[in-house]
Amino acid sequence: MSSPLLVLDLGRIAFQEAWALQQRLFELRGAGRLPDTLLLAEHPPTITLGRSGRRENLLLAAEAYAARGIELVEIDRGGDVTYHGPGQLVGYPILDLSERLPDVHRYVRALEEVMLHVLAGFGIAGARVPGMSGVWCGSEKVGAVGVKVKNWVTMHGFALNVDPRPDGFELIVPCGIRGKGVTSLARLLARPVDLGAVRQPTVDAFAAVFGATPVSAARAPELTSVVPGLQAALAPASLPVEAR
Repeated sequence: MSSPLLVLDLGRIAFQEAWALQQRLFELRGAGRLPDTLLLAEHPPTITLGRSGRRENLLLAAEAYAARGIELVEIDRGGDVTYHGPGQLVGYPILDLSERLPDVHRYVRALEEVMLHVLAGFGIAGARVPGMSGVWCGSEKVGAVGVKVKNWVTMHGFALNVDPRPDGFELIVPCGIRGKGVTSLARLLARPVDLGAVRQPTVDAFAAVFGATPVSAARAPELTSVVPGLQAALAPASLPVEAR
């Protein structure tokens, strides 16, 4: 029998606002006051530098990013430097792996599998590259993974390039990997792709890979009383994913 998965669609939200919400939900999940949860988001232009990130993979000074309207944020996930921006679907699972998948490496592979399922639904054969995380099409990365796991509770997650502008990726060495490119679902299909067309397939793929039953935030009203500001964040909810 599958376990419930609360799905919250935050829409377009500032990276640091979503990070603060993740941290609060991370604490609640660790305390057993929250079910396993998947946040979906789209961010304004942001470059993040993970714990193992090297500053030489930032091709501009911080001031130059700011002048272009790009926020630079150092964060507590694994991995190197990553770009987030409009047209990219970001998934932040807040899961207790001790109950679901107590193996960090297998968890990363499972997140890759979610993106592989989504791509397959659009007729695209993505692949893994030995020794590298994420999902690839040839020598170009279409989906990135960067996670934090503490006491078996997760945060951060995956980013699937649906139809982002390519110029943000050109300002960094994506994931610290030189000699490799970045692509998107739209580029692979040679047509525009709306982010809304990818949200539900991503929820479905995540539920299938993790053996979960998606539940909308509307079916868990008690959550809003313990997470300040969550109701406002959910007001535009284009989601509800009903329990099946």
